[in-house]
Amino acid sequence: MRQVERAIFDLRRGLPVLVRAEGSDVMVHPLEGCDDEALAALQALSGSQPTLALTRHRLARLGVETEHAAALLPIDAADTAEEVIAWASAEDKRLPADSRPRAASSGAQAALEMMRIGLLIPAAVVADVAAERRAQVEALVAEGSVLALPAEQIAAYAEHRSHFLKRTSEAQIPLSHAEESRFVMFREADGMREHIAILIGDPQAWNDAVPVRLHSACLTGDLFGSLRCDCGEQLRESVRAIDERGGGVLLYLAQEGRGIGLANKLRAYTLQDGGLDTVDADQVLGFGEDERTYGVALEMLEQLQIQRIELLTNNPEKLNAMAQGGIEVVNRRGVYGKLTRQNQRYLDAKAKRAGHWLEEVLGQESDSRVAPFKRPVTK
Repeated sequence: MRQVERAIFDLRRGLPVLVRAEGSDVMVHPLEGCDDEALAALQALSGSQPTLALTRHRLARLGVETEHAAALLPIDAADTAEEVIAWASAEDKRLPADSRPRAASSGAQAALEMMRIGLLIPAAVVADVAAERRAQVEALVAEGSVLALPAEQIAAYAEHRSHFLKRTSEAQIPLSHAEESRFVMFREADGMREHIAILIGDPQAWNDAVPVRLHSACLTGDLFGSLRCDCGEQLRESVRAIDERGGGVLLYLAQEGRGIGLANKLRAYTLQDGGLDTVDADQVLGFGEDERTYGVALEMLEQLQIQRIELLTNNPEKLNAMAQGGIEVVNRRGVYGKLTRQNQRYLDAKAKRAGHWLEEVLGQESDSRVAPFKRPVTK
């Protein structure tokens, strides 16, 4: 656990780490903070020519279809860091005609997993440690200059980190739409993300099926009232609706930008300004259409001893995640913000590309509101 957390910390600072994988040890450098000096240092340390690990989503934007989750692109000695970064994140970049991507090794796949966990661009410069450099690299590991960790440990951490959620603190906080509210803070094991359960009303008086909203954090919409999305209005309408239903829970999840993090969300916004929709912009950066997972939400509900819910959502994936996690979803209710000129394209993409249930709000001017409860509909 701690080794993975420290490795992510080092990567976020722009430092390389060593991943011990089946067949070879791999030096990993994040794309962020990569420059020509870093490329040269990685090659000198590893004794081999670095390659660029990319997700299949990014490869598709480069015109490369692959059945693998990730692949490696060769980096020539003449390639600059600026060009490598462009291969990983520029909208109009195309691969050289003679480029031959190959399937990513387990070490490279582990590197990409760490980038996702660390909310970095999901790309990494990787280099196998040559036999003649192993003693030098091991000396750096022994003195603590370079952190080494096994690839399987990274995979296990990614799979199980939601199970190490710790309830840390709580307090009564009256809200404008729900005066009787209690905030309960949960912290993930790596300390990087904190999630909040807002308990509305008296839990002893809640209905048998508790009204629940899973709300992914949106700094720009929730706090600043961004017109690019409807998140802030959904948040406040959900609080009001839960209060009117006699109380329940709003889980405020630290999954900014559908799980890609604030820095990457801002990068995606810039791409959207150039004409891309929200799904395509994320894919240019190497992400899937939705990087969120709901293991944390399930763990929070388990710790709150909630098993039957009425779910406020327009997203079929949230419904499916709750059902697959053992939560009984008795009813579903849509929750909408206002349709505006600025968020029309965003809502269209969510409906058409991600299957969100937005037929009641698209195509007409709309007030913020919560729809009547409906029986769950699954894909």
